[in-house]
Order: sequence, then structure tokens, then C-alpha cells
Amino acid sequence: MHLDYPFMFKTFLLSLGGIPVTLGISLAVLVFAVPMGFLLAIAMVNRVPAVTQISRVYISFIRATPPILQIFIIYTSLPSLLARIFTRFDGSFDVFSLNPVIYPIIVFSLSETAVLAEVFRAALSTVDRSQLEAALAVGMTRAQGYTRIVIPQALSAAVPVFCSSVTGLVKLTSLSFTMSVMEVTGIAKVQAGVGLAWIEAYLAMAMIYFMVIFAIEKLLKLFEKHLRVYAAE
Repeated sequence: MHLDYPFMFKTFLLSLGGIPVTLGISLAVLVFAVPMGFLLAIAMVNRVPAVTQISRVYISFIRATPPILQIFIIYTSLPSLLARIFTRFDGSFDVFSLNPVIYPIIVFSLSETAVLAEVFRAALSTVDRSQLEAALAVGMTRAQGYTRIVIPQALSAAVPVFCSSVTGLVKLTSLSFTMSVMEVTGIAKVQAGVGLAWIEAYLAMAMIYFMVIFAIEKLLKLFEKHLRVYAAE
């Protein structure tokens, strides 16, 4: 099989321009999903009645449906719904002029929140509840007990799985091209269509994702190592 190496190199260079979009979407998702996932986890651990039931249904729905289906639901339904709302209250705003990057952030935030809620719930469950009770007994507030005793221990237990979920999120953003976002995958697919060289484009795309994920994994490993040293102290 003969590969068009000049075309592959050109596609590789062009697709590199999509890395900031890929990482930007991932960062925006984490900014939303980390606190929301943690709040849901605390609610489930403490068995807050209404929130626990809603959270379980929500997490089950996210885990039971493929990401592409979630994309179709949000990307096709949300604009029409928003258009009706804005037409009623402010007819001058065109919802279809919104930056398409908003949609993958919404979709992946909903998905990642469910993932992290389970990660944090499992991590919080590793800390014996008696430690929180002891903190309350010596006069600490519940918030102080969590921030000073429970969370540091739970965070140490959650880091390995959290790191895996972050790399999974970065790979998941490759579906952003289905929402008209030109990130790494979107650029590579356009180039493949123009040059009719799909294998070369996909190989270029694979190399980019390998480099990005490899770099992220190294950074997260350093973070995990630093956190373990800190926890040991």
C-alpha cells in the first residue's frame, strides 16, 4: 500500500491547529463537571432524598445512552427550544448564530458530570464515616470536617480514576466535529475529503491524539505523584 506522505504531513500540520479547540473544550467541561460531580457525590453519600434519586436516574441515563445519541438530542433539540424561548422574550436574538463550540461543551459537561459523580462517590466512600463524626464531636462544622479530613483522603483515592476520565474526555471531544466544530478530528476529516486520502488523514489524526494524550498522561502522573507525597506528609 502506497501512502501519500506529503499529504499526511500537510494534514498533520493543519490538524495541529485544532489542538487548542480540543483542549479548550476539555477544560471548559472540567470547570463545570468537577464541582457539579462533587456536589452530586456528596449528596449521594449523605443520601439526600430528592437529590439522590434524581442523581441516580440521571447517571443511569448517561451511562445507558451512547454519546452520539446525547449529541443528537442536544444538538438538534436545544437550538429549536432556545429559538422558541428567545422568540417569545427577545425576537431580535438569533440562537442559530451562537458559536457551535457551546454545544459540545454542554453535551460533554452533562456526560462528564455523571462520570465524575461516580468517581467522587466511590472515593468518598473509602473514608470511614467515623472520621467525620469524630470531627463533629470535637467542634468542627460539617464543612470543616469535609474540607480538612474527608476530602483530602478522598481526593488521593480519586486521582488515578480521575486522570483516566480526563484522558477519556479529551478523546471524547473528537465527536465535536458532528456539531460543526473544527477541532483535530474535524480538520482532519475535511482534509481527507478534499484530498480523498482517508488513511493518511486518519494516521495523521492518530499521531496527534497520541501526542496529546501522552503529554496529558505525563502531567497527570506528576500531579498524582505530588498529591501522594502531600497526602503522606
